[in-house]
Amino acid sequence: MSPANFVLTLSCADRPGIVAAVTTELAALSANIAESNQFWDRETGRFFMRLAFTAPEGVDREAIERALKSPIERFSMKTNLTEEARKKRIVIMVSKFDHTLRHLLYQIQVGWLDAEVAAVISNHDTTRKLAEAEGIPFHLLPVTPQTKAEQEEQVLNLVKQSGADLVVLARYMQVLSDNLSTRLFGQVINIHHSFLPSFKGAKPYHQAHERGVKIIGATAHYVTPDLDEGPIIEQETARVTHAMSPDDLVAAGRDIESRVLARAVKLHLESRVMLNGKKTVVFG
Repeated sequence: MSPANFVLTLSCADRPGIVAAVTTELAALSANIAESNQFWDRETGRFFMRLAFTAPEGVDREAIERALKSPIERFSMKTNLTEEARKKRIVIMVSKFDHTLRHLLYQIQVGWLDAEVAAVISNHDTTRKLAEAEGIPFHLLPVTPQTKAEQEEQVLNLVKQSGADLVVLARYMQVLSDNLSTRLFGQVINIHHSFLPSFKGAKPYHQAHERGVKIIGATAHYVTPDLDEGPIIEQETARVTHAMSPDDLVAAGRDIESRVLARAVKLHLESRVMLNGKKTVVFG
């Protein structure tokens, strides 16, 4: 048995001694801390921490959980412990536009994203060949207003059966119901083709062109029942000019969307994103 790498995230009401209590227990196990990030939200009085550490041979997850039980109870912590050796599994949902899907697959291929795509789900057949060429199971689940509830049950069953850690909406052009958004809270990331909250709708870049904007962008956020109002994980903007056509803006937007979504997925899979009410704490 070789040493194992873990990531511990925790949050609790802020008070003295939190860091010392946790690190003392890890030191007693001869664990070596590789990375430590902390944040005190003065507005809410909450404390957030992410610790990446290596546990020596013979120290498993159960031993770590036993050691941390005392500080967890003492400070009423909400914690999550993940082992980095386990490759995370994702389900990607997409409609007709495939640029963000292709970018995610490429970043996985080159090793920048350490993940396995368990399935691609789509309401159109457009990306079937791409998924099958990568050896990824493809599931065509068309949806209409009349079949939405049934289709979403199929989606939920596929997510559960695949053992997915995360669902990625890679330009999936359907609004998830309140029911599905609630049941998968904190497990679904969407890429919004706009720098929220401006220019919502089907053609944001055309709206931006009509308004003569000088900056465009994209936003990756967690999905909640409040449409496009979920906690934001990552955003990016780009300068544009009056000389650019709507097609130029669409092209620039596609690049931004792909990068922002991939970064958000990476941050989530590495346990660098913690929910803080309607916001997030992101240890980049």
